[in-house]
Amino acid sequence: MKMKKVLIITYYWIPSGGAGVQRWVKFTKYLRDFGWEPVIYTPENPEYPSVDTSFERDIPQNIEVIKTPIWEPYNVYRNLTGKKHEAINAGFISENKKQGWKDKLSIWIRGNFLIPDPRRFWIKPSVKYLTAYLKKNPVDAIITTGPPHSMHLIGLGLKSAFPTIPWVADFRDPWTNIDFYKELNLTPMADKIHHYFEKKVICKADSVVVVSGGMKEEYELMQPKHIQVISNGYDADDVKATTVKLDLKFTISHIGTLNAARNPKAVWEALSEICSEYPEFKTDMQIQLVGKVDFSVLEDINSFGLSENLLKIDYLSHTEAIEKQQTSQVLLLLINNSGNAKGILTGKFYEYLAAQRPILAIGPTDGDVAAVLSETGAGKIIDFEDEINTKQAVLEYYKRFKSGSLNVKTESVERFSRRSLTGELAKLLNTL
Repeated sequence: MKMKKVLIITYYWIPSGGAGVQRWVKFTKYLRDFGWEPVIYTPENPEYPSVDTSFERDIPQNIEVIKTPIWEPYNVYRNLTGKKHEAINAGFISENKKQGWKDKLSIWIRGNFLIPDPRRFWIKPSVKYLTAYLKKNPVDAIITTGPPHSMHLIGLGLKSAFPTIPWVADFRDPWTNIDFYKELNLTPMADKIHHYFEKKVICKADSVVVVSGGMKEEYELMQPKHIQVISNGYDADDVKATTVKLDLKFTISHIGTLNAARNPKAVWEALSEICSEYPEFKTDMQIQLVGKVDFSVLEDINSFGLSENLLKIDYLSHTEAIEKQQTSQVLLLLINNSGNAKGILTGKFYEYLAAQRPILAIGPTDGDVAAVLSETGAGKIIDFEDEINTKQAVLEYYKRFKSGSLNVKTESVERFSRRSLTGELAKLLNTL
């Protein structure tokens, strides 16, 4: 069978760390199994918030990766804010201090002038380069994945040049409904421009792919030609089948970026109260935060008297993070307390499911995460401000920990395997 070719336009690629790179590294890993040969287009000199070389083993041999230079205004930002040697964090995370006026000014500039995002200067050069490339190297489909949503505007430019090539716009997160959109402090004109380009991408793409049912409902209002949910997932190769030695402490672990919008004050309050009421709990319990953590989160943990129980680990490779998930007693899943909360299904959620450890989720009890937890039996979800039920859930998990029975057997998770999800993607490409 002759392989069909798909051009994948992505800002995040190896050796990037973090959640943004995983989805398309894993699709690339399995696409050949379904008759599609991926060709990757990515920046030559991108600004990654973290680096992780462990994904290199996922890339099949002889994959074509095309790279061109990108200019990003981050050095201007660093000079303005005095952060000359710091990596730029995604999602408005401030690890060391509260935002000053320089930070707020730079955010205002980013939202109002760098539309849709600071990678906008790569759009025109990429359209020009790929137009010439595709004339000599035809492909059967084009995929753009965002954020950053500048990738979709590259796809929009290529759709004008090659109207017969099917184009799939993959949204890992929403555009104007993303949790930090309001923090951009947009002028009415800038807000209008963001919405204009978002709708144009949605309507011009031959198919829109989203990661949750909530996002699908949101984008269906813009009347796309076709829209489909292909969720994030877990890679069975990453989950060790060997017997896992669980932490001796009652670890409550959050793996991944923890920004201010995910700060679970009700959890910290509940844990503080339990520590006061049960001295043994304070001795046994450990809050384990792996990844970048906003300054406000650490302030709250300290204010509730939990600093002695905190273990903060700045960054681990994906392989090491998977191990932490498997050895933790409880996995803490935090949904952004924002307008789009019901439709948020983070990538790490599926790896939590595969880890077979009890999940304590904080978020809307009628959202997409709640539905999957109910289906799989993997854990509990408590509403954002519900400190009473949070306390009850933690005590129940702790009681089971003390009796040696803190285990779950998740069901129906195989459909979230990366290979299975790649099959869904290939089926979509075949229909286009």
